Amino acid sequence: MTRSLYTAVLALVAPLFWWQLARRARREGGNWQVLHPHRFGRRWQCHTVPAPVWVHAVSLGETRAAEPLLAALLARGLPVLLTHTTATARDAAAARFADAIRDGQLQQAWLPYDFPGATRRFLAAARPRVLLLIEREIWPNLMQSCERAGVPVVLVNARLSARSARGLARLGVWMRPALSRLAAVLAQTAEDGGRLQALGAPPAMVTGNLKFDVRLDAAEVAEGGRWRAAWGRPVAILASTRDGEEARLLEAVLAAENAAGRDDPASATLWLVVPRHARRFDEVAALLARVGVRWQRRSELADPATLAPDRRWLLGDSMGEMARYYGAADVALLGGSFEDFGGQNLLEACAAGVPVIAGPSVRNFEQAVSDAVEAGAACRVAGPEAAVAQARHWLAQPRERDRRGAEARAFVAEHQGATERTLACLTTFLSASLAGYGEVSEAKSAGPEGSPE
Repeated sequence: MTRSLYTAVLALVAPLFWWQLARRARREGGNWQVLHPHRFGRRWQCHTVPAPVWVHAVSLGETRAAEPLLAALLARGLPVLLTHTTATARDAAAARFADAIRDGQLQQAWLPYDFPGATRRFLAAARPRVLLLIEREIWPNLMQSCERAGVPVVLVNARLSARSARGLARLGVWMRPALSRLAAVLAQTAEDGGRLQALGAPPAMVTGNLKFDVRLDAAEVAEGGRWRAAWGRPVAILASTRDGEEARLLEAVLAAENAAGRDDPASATLWLVVPRHARRFDEVAALLARVGVRWQRRSELADPATLAPDRRWLLGDSMGEMARYYGAADVALLGGSFEDFGGQNLLEACAAGVPVIAGPSVRNFEQAVSDAVEAGAACRVAGPEAAVAQARHWLAQPRERDRRGAEARAFVAEHQGATERTLACLTTFLSASLAGYGEVSEAKSAGPEGSPE
């Protein structure tokens, strides 16, 4: 009865969700196929047979986190079915795993909407040996369908902030049964596992954060270093900035430079701003033009090394070049942490040897930021003004900056290994053969719970 009520509520709110997804598709671009039959488990075939490992990474952040695990699964010769909810994630994975997709070892699909019939049809077509959910994507009907199909579900790289835990607790009547159906929880930290267990999940095994195992392309980092050498001046990157942050950071930079005067040694600094989402490139370009700083779009330069010496700001309006941008940077200001967005992943910057300055909002990466600060790889500040002051200090102190960069690399190296620990915990699930799929036929998907689609 409880899950039937959940399905009825879902059917009522689904049109609003689809409308919001369609709006996001218009803003961000890409082929989202919001009402495509595949999103309802219809007219879809699985080509990665037999018994693929099903990995679900809802959006771009989860997809980036899953990359080391996906690469390891493919290296073991396992067939992989990779599902997403957003086109941004799907496109990023398509580029990263193009060879595996071409060879038929990895297939991408949309996660079916959480209606009983849709999830059962998808399972009947996919016939996976296990479902690996990245971070915290739990859907009640999907969990029920997997249980009926005999497909174990494992929450991998699991994280749950105290704030998110309070939100899920309010949905306990639906979420507790769903969480109790997990076969295993592999958590980033003991705190994450404890919060999930308090909400009904089984006790967690702590395997660490997969994002520490993300490898930057050495050639791309070196290419960024070539840009930096050609520019011949300090470079600070505003990395993965979100709505409203660019204006505040830009204001702080200009105020600091005006206060320092003409003889300010940091006046030659190149500020590289890279918005998190491509849909905001034009918005940030308009901001730079309105303020009147000397700036340039990355997309207008065939070779960024040729950037004119009088350009003070460079807009990183390109996708897939973060390794190059970090390779070109001396310090990084962490986007998503200067407004209430919960921060972004700081580990790519650290892996490139770039010390990080984080603002007050880092709840999504609280443990990683805290550990990085303790290791000397990062610092936390109260807001944009303090962040700019700290960046200017590090830029003016090459020895301290280089030491911090070395500590950033060492910090990442020390915490790597989550992928191997995760695979060790998954051994039984990965070696499993096809389970009991007799209950997930198309005929079974008809019935009182399968109608709202």
